Amino acid sequence: MFRSLATQLDVGLPSTSAPAPRRSSRQASGRPRTQFGHQRQPWSPVQTMAPDKSHLAQRLERNFAASVETDSVTIGPAPELRQLRSPRPFAICDPPAHVPPPERSLDDDNEEYHPSDGWRARPHHLSRHALWQRIRDEAAEDAALEPRLATFLHAVVLSHGSMCSALSALLANKLGDGQLAGPVQLMSLLRDAYRAEPELLGAACADLQSVLDRDPACTRYSQCMLYFKGYQAVQAYRVSHWLWGRGRRSLALALASRVNEVFGVDIHPGARLGWGLLLDHATGVVIGETAVVGDNVSMLHRVALGGSGTVRGHARHPQVGHGVLLGAGVTVLGAVNIGPGSKVGAGSLVISDLPPHCVAVGVPAAVIKRDMRDEPVADMDQCADFILDYVI
Repeated sequence: MFRSLATQLDVGLPSTSAPAPRRSSRQASGRPRTQFGHQRQPWSPVQTMAPDKSHLAQRLERNFAASVETDSVTIGPAPELRQLRSPRPFAICDPPAHVPPPERSLDDDNEEYHPSDGWRARPHHLSRHALWQRIRDEAAEDAALEPRLATFLHAVVLSHGSMCSALSALLANKLGDGQLAGPVQLMSLLRDAYRAEPELLGAACADLQSVLDRDPACTRYSQCMLYFKGYQAVQAYRVSHWLWGRGRRSLALALASRVNEVFGVDIHPGARLGWGLLLDHATGVVIGETAVVGDNVSMLHRVALGGSGTVRGHARHPQVGHGVLLGAGVTVLGAVNIGPGSKVGAGSLVISDLPPHCVAVGVPAAVIKRDMRDEPVADMDQCADFILDYVI
């Protein structure tokens, strides 16, 4: 009765037979069904608002083949670097062949070494290109042996084709900030300076060779370049001095101020520093505007070359000759001259001229030895030649 009524009213009732299986629109269209009920689509990059930076990767690849600097040498990707570029992000690579440390024995040179005569390349010193290649080899070895440093070493050494480019990247990342200049702008400035003044690179190489010669704690070129703030501060000073000499004094002072903030080394851009300079530890070193420092000079931490007086246009700061050793905490005030080849003991105060090849110590400093035949920066001995019972 009810079924006939439902038939007349065209109302459906539950059927006692099994219902027909339902077919989805995907099955009806013949598309395959995946495990999770979704159709796999071909991969495509996510559309974002970020700018396209693919050109940076291409530019990085080109840097392995050639460099834009005129002093560069064409260097392809080293075998060690190709090992590091593994498709597995955390693959452990076999370390490259061990790079022996530079030879430190100077007895085989058969030369008379006189640092007090000024800078000159020595027989065991490497050429600029050979020095850069040694730094690359050492960095590649360190990157393979210490994976946590691989990204850093690739960014500041292995991705660059010349020492100029690597120094620019290293100093820019150290000194760049959000107020003075970002790393990219600062790196562009540093590269322009190295291109315009080739002697900046010559001085950087001379300083690097001198650190290896005089600092027994430094056994590798890359160690000095990457981790010794005294060396880095001097290279940043040289760029600020270049800016100062071209009338860009505001920028030079801003860069010098940033160097002081980061490294704790205060060198005025107007000061004149020679080649082969060693700032050992470097913390607290102060060098004033009219100071003149010769070649092959070694300074320990907390050395101050301060001025005396307020007269502008005249020398107010010390003049330090070639091959001078200034011990830790030495203070030199006023327009005094320190003769070449002299040694000043730690903690001394120098307020009067010192003759060449002498030893001075005390407050105020007094000359206790004259006409030395030894070159103090050759052995870096801060204790010899001092009177044992002398009290400062």
